[in-house]
Amino acid sequence: MSRFGPGLLVSTEDGAATVTLSNSARRNAMTLGMWRALPRVLAGLAADPGVRLVVLTGEGEAFSAGADISELADPEGRRAAQEAALAAEEALAAFPKPTVAAVRGFCVGGGCQLAVACDVRFAARGARFGVTPARLGIVYPAASTRRLVALAGSGTAKYLLFSAELIDEERALRTGLIDEVVSDGDELDARVRRFAEVLTSRSRLTQAAAKEFAAGEPSAERVAYWARQAAESSEATEGAEAFLAGGWASVTPRSAP
Repeated sequence: MSRFGPGLLVSTEDGAATVTLSNSARRNAMTLGMWRALPRVLAGLAADPGVRLVVLTGEGEAFSAGADISELADPEGRRAAQEAALAAEEALAAFPKPTVAAVRGFCVGGGCQLAVACDVRFAARGARFGVTPARLGIVYPAASTRRLVALAGSGTAKYLLFSAELIDEERALRTGLIDEVVSDGDELDARVRRFAEVLTSRSRLTQAAAKEFAAGEPSAERVAYWARQAAESSEATEGAEAFLAGGWASVTPRSAP
């Protein structure tokens, strides 16, 4: 495991890179340095052909309690933190490979902002979620608000933003804020590993195109680009041959786009 900048730990195993938020004295609250380091870390992982996906998690028993409040005491500090947080969120949302949030404990404020920017979210029982700018009189970014609404619906987004109250993992699951709940932290790690194995066995081409299309209406040029990539790739042939040979369990295209 390597440390990249303040408060970020990165390790890679079998194609899965794990980025761990590490500020345990403050329940992994995001400092300005951590916000600014995250896009650089993600850029390096995006460029690494050996990395197939990124898992974002927190050190110890919390995902992240949000932004480090000690840095928000003055207007300039608040502005710098908000700008850096939004840049980190957008870098995570735009990451070209699958991203998975593994949540235990508190996932609040800026931590929830990052989890929402991931593609898939798993949580252990006891996790708590909240979007808390209303406690501080901060205007939540427009892009972050839209992303939260798209994921959990207008009602849940307004409940979280208006009240700054925390919700438990069952309500988060029911409203679509998270995708799956597991029994405890150990099972969370095991479930994420199993899911990472599934993703690394599947088509890079399919994943990359699906992620781009899911982000918004693609231009005609991008649709044509992905059609060319599919036509030039051997993945469809490999997948069909594998299915004919052994059924769904053996469909694991090997080629990169």
